[in-house]
Amino acid sequence: MKLATWNINSVRLRIGLVRRFLKEHRPDAIALQETKVVNDLFPRAAFAELGYVHQAIHGQKGYHGVAVLSRLPFREQYSHEFCSNSDCRHIQVTFENGLELHDFYVPAGGDIPDPAVNPKFAHKLNFLREMTAYFEKRKGARGDAVVMVGDLNVAPLEHDVWSHKQLLKIVSHTPVETELLGNVKASFDWVDVTREFVPATEKIYSWWSYRALDWAAADRGRRLDHIWVSPALKGALKSQQIVKKMRGWKLASDHVPVVAEIEV
Repeated sequence: MKLATWNINSVRLRIGLVRRFLKEHRPDAIALQETKVVNDLFPRAAFAELGYVHQAIHGQKGYHGVAVLSRLPFREQYSHEFCSNSDCRHIQVTFENGLELHDFYVPAGGDIPDPAVNPKFAHKLNFLREMTAYFEKRKGARGDAVVMVGDLNVAPLEHDVWSHKQLLKIVSHTPVETELLGNVKASFDWVDVTREFVPATEKIYSWWSYRALDWAAADRGRRLDHIWVSPALKGALKSQQIVKKMRGWKLASDHVPVVAEIEV
């Protein structure tokens, strides 16, 4: 299976980019985040025309939202509510071939890395804690084919950001966030697919800010978008790619897709 994940930052605004990506890369399934649209207005037909007729959609007006578009059928789908908040940040599908896929959009957390004064940051930390608890309860399924993808909004490693020292006090790379994401990873013994192919000593990013006048020249990125697999799938990994060129497309999202191929 070829799987992709992409924070599209409004699926209706960037529907042409998603269609172009699907035509060029032909993943079996793509998980989207920040779709920013209620379910009834999601552009289902545009993707069905390309063969992505199996669609799991969990969205709301103007904010957040996740979706999985697939050429392969699902046998079930489910959405879990984290932090007692119906803000459409998770959807899960199980394909008929048995693979279970979780699509997450973790809260960004605002600009101030202090939960005492920034409710958005407090929400993010609590969301990560609940993710840990959620997967700890499912430890018995670590031998199954399970994949977690999404915009996790944390760059966990030193070389997942352009400057480790300068970003230690910047939301997405603070020690408390990287520790909590590490707990999520440990809760299910997840395998970080990108870092299975790209050494931890090598810088690699999936997000570049809109604030940069020339994002490519500055190259001040962060790796916020992830594909993780259960231990059972570690030996089945075939390839991974972060499609950096797409940050330069007209009307681009500030995130680019991450793609992985897994032998299922």
